[in-house]
Amino acid sequence: MRIAQIAPLWERVPPPAYGGIELVVGLLCDELVRRGHEVTLFASGDSISLAKLESVHPRALRLDNSVKEYGIYEMLQLSRVYEKASEFDIIHSHMGCAALPFANLVKTPTVHTLHGIFTPDNEKMFRHAAKQPYVSISNAQREPRLKLNCVATVYNGVDISTYQFYEKPQDPPYLAFLGRLSPEKGPHLAIEIAKKSGWHLKMAGKVDPVDQEFFENEIKPHIDGKQIEYLGEANHAQKSLLMGNAVATLFPITWREPFGLVMIESMATGTPVIAMELGSTSEVIADNLSGFLCHSVDECVAAIDKAVQLNRRACRDYVQQKFSAQAMTDGYEAVYRQIVSQSFAKNGHLHTPSLSAV
Repeated sequence: MRIAQIAPLWERVPPPAYGGIELVVGLLCDELVRRGHEVTLFASGDSISLAKLESVHPRALRLDNSVKEYGIYEMLQLSRVYEKASEFDIIHSHMGCAALPFANLVKTPTVHTLHGIFTPDNEKMFRHAAKQPYVSISNAQREPRLKLNCVATVYNGVDISTYQFYEKPQDPPYLAFLGRLSPEKGPHLAIEIAKKSGWHLKMAGKVDPVDQEFFENEIKPHIDGKQIEYLGEANHAQKSLLMGNAVATLFPITWREPFGLVMIESMATGTPVIAMELGSTSEVIADNLSGFLCHSVDECVAAIDKAVQLNRRACRDYVQQKFSAQAMTDGYEAVYRQIVSQSFAKNGHLHTPSLSAV
């Protein structure tokens, strides 16, 4: 099957550090190529992929201070994709609602993965294009009131072979927090959990400009380099080491997390996750097996001693069974086959789609 994958231009594929969407896109592209598909990846020019790479800019936009109008490059990218639409059997957009205005202008079907959240503004576009096919990354992410044509839920996956397994946590023990230092990710609650429990906390993650004031007021004053450590933004190897050596990874979110890739990354190293039961966490964590679902800071504190008793090998095996890159690709292949077959039956196509690789 000939497949176009459209990734955001803000970060390269795969990301050197933070970038969940780009990590997922990179794994999906490579696994599809291994399975015999012809894949074209539309992404930043510094991306690394087994797929054929096409780009309208030589590097990730966040690394180029000369770029002032990011939307221009997004429009250029989408224009290039849809000018070439007849060369593909299906187009897969990871761009939120950006590709929606283009998708109805061509015969080649587009499937849109919903990586983000719904807002009062983007809901207007989603309602306008409600009949286009969507994939949710968790059942909790869906909004039935929008009546979107969600054809499947496909969970994000990781390449578990790139995560070292840690049979036991480091001594002296500590808790880990990894993620954007923003209110919705709950780093301030992770600090509260550490202080109430007396545990050492190691934190890593980026601070976006919009969250700088929050970081300065709510996080930085508590960083003492002793009980509360901030290690900056971590790359893949550093993330694996940080989480793998921890007793537990804290995920005290305050919003409806659509997925939360850090949870499966932590469990892949053998480290259980202590999370607030919001959004997708009950779909990602197997309660009392790979972590604990909590409803308050006090419950999170109480879960720490229980986390020490969990079987770390079982945490990793759980990820291998449910959240591998192979399982994710299986899900998307089924979606592609369904959508392409329906499109061909309904509208015909410029060519007969080849489904032999699916």
